[in-house]
Amino acid sequence: MKLLSKQQLLFYCLFIVSVLSYSQTELKNKVVDFTTLLPIESASIYIKNTTIGTVSNQDGKFVLQVSKELEFDTLIISSIGYKSFKIPVNEFDNSEEIYLEEDIAALDEIILVAETRPKTGNDIILKAIEKLPENLPDSAYIQKGFLRHKERNAKEFKWLIESAITVYDSGYSVTSKDHLKINVDQVRKSYDLRDVDSIFSYYSYLKRYENNRKLKAKNLKRDTIKTSSLVKAIKWNDTRVNGLENLFKGKLNLIRNSKSVKALFGQNILEKHQFKLDTILVDNDRKIYKIQITDSKDYVNLETKGIFNGGYHAKGWVYIYWDNYAIKKIEYELIAASDAQKIRSKTLFGTQTNHKLVMSYMEYNDKMYPSYIYYETPKLVNVGLKTDEKLSEEEKSRYYNEERFYYTVQEILFSDIIEDDQIIAEALQKDWDADIFSPKPYDKSFWKNYNIILESEEDEQLIKDLSKRASLFKQ
Repeated sequence: MKLLSKQQLLFYCLFIVSVLSYSQTELKNKVVDFTTLLPIESASIYIKNTTIGTVSNQDGKFVLQVSKELEFDTLIISSIGYKSFKIPVNEFDNSEEIYLEEDIAALDEIILVAETRPKTGNDIILKAIEKLPENLPDSAYIQKGFLRHKERNAKEFKWLIESAITVYDSGYSVTSKDHLKINVDQVRKSYDLRDVDSIFSYYSYLKRYENNRKLKAKNLKRDTIKTSSLVKAIKWNDTRVNGLENLFKGKLNLIRNSKSVKALFGQNILEKHQFKLDTILVDNDRKIYKIQITDSKDYVNLETKGIFNGGYHAKGWVYIYWDNYAIKKIEYELIAASDAQKIRSKTLFGTQTNHKLVMSYMEYNDKMYPSYIYYETPKLVNVGLKTDEKLSEEEKSRYYNEERFYYTVQEILFSDIIEDDQIIAEALQKDWDADIFSPKPYDKSFWKNYNIILESEEDEQLIKDLSKRASLFKQ
């Protein structure tokens, strides 16, 4: 038998250590309500005292990659209003579903004790806004995350892209408009079939840049438009309506941008919103206010350039920790309220709900960082069916109800926070590109250990269908 030299032995030892440090444990399961047996969506699944985590999908399912070095750490599965589930990583059983029991604090008892605390929903919200400089990061940091961006009509997916992204934020003390950067690092999936029927984007693009007042949408024919021109118009429309930079730098980043002029959650927050204390729940052993968002005297206006994107009333929920007034979660919807917006929304989209937003935050080093973002909005893509052929009622119904507009959905999961000044400084020297259209080579090894949001069963099937149609379309 050949003996190993000291150099060879050292090499193999280092190799083994390296392999072990990069090997992962996959935790995969389903979170269920103990009483109703229904799946719990958006439950937090994370490793204690780290930023490593994910969320459950609409089926309650999740997958989490955990490095071997954390196998003796504690896995926590929590959802607001439920008792948390805690277990060492190495004892987790992938075959047994996780059942969470309801956990509600007694509202009357807490209010009686808390004589010096704010007692109304409005007062609690104002206190939380006042505490933002203490509860949000006050210095620069970088977050690594996963983006799933999809567009679908009522029937099928038209576009899907999954990317790894990096977000640089200089901290709450300065505006995000000039001090926030986004980069698309890797692409996992990319299918885009929207140029088949996105005529309205092209019409809007021509109106914006050619200032042709006589242009009529009904005169546009798909077979006379170059695909490259149509794609250019689609990209332009994506950027102004729901691009990544809009999401992070715009009004809908409610608490991060609360210091901006005309912020929705700024100084005049009560002019556009009213807040009602609903109850007090428990989140991972901490009491948390559940506060309802209702409408106020003024309409909410997002002021999107070139689009009538106002005349809304807001509704939803805000969850605020009892002990430090930190905002844990916001569920926010904008509903058409003005006469003009009601008509526009019904005519163009067939719905009065124009924006749905969920933003969840994780606590790390006594500060609240974004952990999960969900954003949904309808978008008109076609100008209507113009044909001399006789159509059945079924054909007409299918076109107008299923094909006329898309739902655009963006989901972002953050799982890593970097606060090291040197690493941040080096990263800022590189080129940053937030273009999710930009082609990237697929790196299988990168995605093997990267935490993602698990697709729902419905989405998984739609993605399979989309991939088949995309292959046929390219052929």
